[in-house]
Amino acid sequence: MILANAFCLLFFLGTGADPAVSARSNHCLDAAKACNLNDNCKKLRSSYISICNREVSPAEPCNRRRCHKALRQFFDRVPREYTYRMLFCSCQDQACAERRRQTILPSCSYEDKEKPNCLDLRGVCRADHLCRSRLADFHANCRASYQTLTSCPADNYQACLGSYAGMIGFDMTPNYVDASPTGIVVSPWCSCRGSGNMEEECEKFLRDFTENPCLRNAIQAFGNGTDVNLSPKNPSFQATQAPRVEKTPSLPDDLSDSTSLGTSIITTCTSIQEQGLKANNSKELSMCFTELTTNIIPGSNKVIKPNSGPCRARPSAALTAVPFLMLKLAL
Repeated sequence: MILANAFCLLFFLGTGADPAVSARSNHCLDAAKACNLNDNCKKLRSSYISICNREVSPAEPCNRRRCHKALRQFFDRVPREYTYRMLFCSCQDQACAERRRQTILPSCSYEDKEKPNCLDLRGVCRADHLCRSRLADFHANCRASYQTLTSCPADNYQACLGSYAGMIGFDMTPNYVDASPTGIVVSPWCSCRGSGNMEEECEKFLRDFTENPCLRNAIQAFGNGTDVNLSPKNPSFQATQAPRVEKTPSLPDDLSDSTSLGTSIITTCTSIQEQGLKANNSKELSMCFTELTTNIIPGSNKVIKPNSGPCRARPSAALTAVPFLMLKLAL
């Protein structure tokens, strides 16, 4: 047994392969298996595979329009936990990378007899309102930013990956250009030949796919499991806070929610309306407001309104006592 283990170790060392890496499973294959365990994913995946592989005629190997539609339904309706794993799985060998490249069945959905000019392809995409919107989202969310840690706008990998996946199923469908397991290069099926004086613009447009550090980092991070969104979860602005209210003893159970509200309550409600929020008419909110204009005797359940009670001064009694005191002092 020891000799067998030693032989295996020497075999891996002799071939330059890492035993841990070689024993690792094919992540793209695992993603496909996980999809088959989900009814919705399996159904829509089987649908686009069937449509995209169906030959129409000897001159037309498939119906590209129907294939694109089936792909859009798959990526739009299946949760990203399944589609992303199939589309952005990490690979250690060429077989895995080829499976990743074949995810969208490129022979029908991606490749063609000839590569059109990229600017012409962009023009076709812009003529369709949905494709135009998806392309604009891609440029906005995958635009290379050299002022962020990840090279993505707001360090948001997920937004870039979502915009990339959203373009699949249109004339501008992108895909991996080869089965390289390490060098990730994606591109739409087009070139810049015949661009004339627009060649510089064409090359710039094509580099948004082929040499995009944000997109490349996002795909690698997802495959490696390091796609942590570094963007702040909370908005940077500070919301206006309501005036702080000192804590008071609990109100008795028999206190009516219809207790009249004082001036401070009107101010608080006005502040809420100015913020564009809906005032909550619940019992808790009404009681909170009531606490601002009522006094409670500690240790008892008696509630004394500010304008009532035995301690309230009576101006008429005070005025009556004044002449009596003056008369007594005169005597």
